[in-house]
Amino acid sequence: MARLRLGSWMKRELAPEHSMDPRGSVEEAPRPSVIDNAIYQDGLRVDTPASLGDAIAALRSRPGAMAWIGLYRPQEDELIKVADEFGLHELAIEDAIVAHQRPKADRYGGTLFVVLRAAQYLDQPEKVAFGELHVFVGPDFVITVRHSEAPDLAKVRRRMEADPELLRQGPQAVLYAILDAVVDGYAPVVAGLQNDIDEIEVQVFGGDPAAPRRIYSLSREVIEFQRATTPLIAMLEGFDANSPKYGADEELQRYLRDVADHAITVTERVAGFRQMLQDILIVNSTLVSQAQNEEMTKLTEASIAQGDEVKKISAWAAILFAPTLVGTIYGMNFDHMPELHWVLGYPLAIVLMGVVCATLYIVFKRRDWL
Repeated sequence: MARLRLGSWMKRELAPEHSMDPRGSVEEAPRPSVIDNAIYQDGLRVDTPASLGDAIAALRSRPGAMAWIGLYRPQEDELIKVADEFGLHELAIEDAIVAHQRPKADRYGGTLFVVLRAAQYLDQPEKVAFGELHVFVGPDFVITVRHSEAPDLAKVRRRMEADPELLRQGPQAVLYAILDAVVDGYAPVVAGLQNDIDEIEVQVFGGDPAAPRRIYSLSREVIEFQRATTPLIAMLEGFDANSPKYGADEELQRYLRDVADHAITVTERVAGFRQMLQDILIVNSTLVSQAQNEEMTKLTEASIAQGDEVKKISAWAAILFAPTLVGTIYGMNFDHMPELHWVLGYPLAIVLMGVVCATLYIVFKRRDWL
């Protein structure tokens, strides 16, 4: 029946999650999709099958055993084969194939399907890289499907194999270890983002024109990080509340609560980062406006000073124009100009020019043109 359901699913149109992804599909060189394939019993690795078929056969031949299958960007036919053998729900397989899902936990019968968003801080470009991890947890199996390099599940597997007591608790313990690794991986990202915000503050108060662009870029990363971390709180609280129902050990419940505490701390820090970036953007806008106002003030002061100089020049030009006018009139070569032969004509012309110049000077002085 599972094969028939999956066959009908293959005829569906492209899932909306995939069609809305602006990045589209990327062709990559083929590589083995099965990263690790192991059978555990009583907390110890008892078999390392060479293929998925061998793993299924080994699991069925060992009552009480658990299979932990790690897949890295598997092909659709590989996932469909795994789903057919383990009875995974077609909707969960659709999400695993399409990827680009939000963090969530869905239960399909006896199988739990968990989507996690891992994050990794890249020092060189000073950016946050996000990855996606899908986990299928059944009564006797754990199947992990990674779509990115992070998180490094090989470390999680080594940690679990080094602690048989924890591994003996079965698939739920493996899920706890994966959750713990993903949440612990957020700590370097938080530190990197904090360092970026500190650098941006220096840029803003230093008047760096590239600061707004970096604020915008970092805000997008913080929002994406918030989308990856916020749903974890409700997810972990749900796991803790349902632990007794599914027979989880009390010590394992404590571990889950510890992971939830770390996740809450991360979400609070991320929310603080988002608020800080908004405040920094406002401060940057204020500083830019202040700088523009100062420039406008300088331009206005320069214009006023220039106007004062123009007024002074105009006033002196008007004062000097009066004697020039008088002198020009009496410099005309007309025969009949009575004042030219008058004894008091010259002194009167000089006095007249002086009076006009003095009058203009007093007028311009009172009007602050001089």
